[in-house]
Amino acid sequence: MVGIVQARMGSSRLPGKVLRPLAGRSVLGRVVRAARDSGALADLVVATSVDPVDDAVVDECRRLDVPWHRGPVDDVLARFVGALDAHPGDAVLRFTADCPLLDPEIVALVAAVYRAVPGLDYASTSIARTLPRGLDVEIVRADVLRTLDRLATGHHRVHVTSYAYTHPELFRVLGVTLTPDRSDLRLTLDTEQDWALVRAVTDHFGDVSVPLAELADWLDGRPALRALNAGVRQKRLEES
Repeated sequence: MVGIVQARMGSSRLPGKVLRPLAGRSVLGRVVRAARDSGALADLVVATSVDPVDDAVVDECRRLDVPWHRGPVDDVLARFVGALDAHPGDAVLRFTADCPLLDPEIVALVAAVYRAVPGLDYASTSIARTLPRGLDVEIVRADVLRTLDRLATGHHRVHVTSYAYTHPELFRVLGVTLTPDRSDLRLTLDTEQDWALVRAVTDHFGDVSVPLAELADWLDGRPALRALNAGVRQKRLEES
């Protein structure tokens, strides 16, 4: 299984977020560490774009000693297929570089579920969401990713795997849910409000990956922190 982290400096709401520092480590560096610490991957590569602004992402990849692949700015699916061509595997574990609180234990668990169910095309925790946004895990079989590359158009090329889970009649899709339901928490990084919450978390816990249960318990006692980004609207699938 190969992990592919999509990362670029462009962001409509929070430009440069993937290289912002958190407790001495970049946001991208935290995602790379969590992916590696999961123990689920035979290989890991960062998929960035050919835009010159993303030279900074490549510089950070060098510092993190992680390989990278550069592809189209807006066709993220093509970037993933190019990264897979350069770093082959039987399945792709997709990461986005705006999830600095990713829990490696959850990554490992979903990878184990995927391996345990023969013939799966796609598995994800976001089909019936119980995890906070920012901790989701998704896995797509490598040959299915190439099929998506042939079939997907429009916003499906930006969201990489969305054609698969919106066409369950064509693909064998599995939703993984974990209890208790903590989907009310927002732990991704897309706005300044998100940044304020994530900064508060890392200021308290430091440069470590915090297990979700421990993080959720800590946030349960801090309603003012949870409220920081509670009103942030997630972009719809079509809003690429």
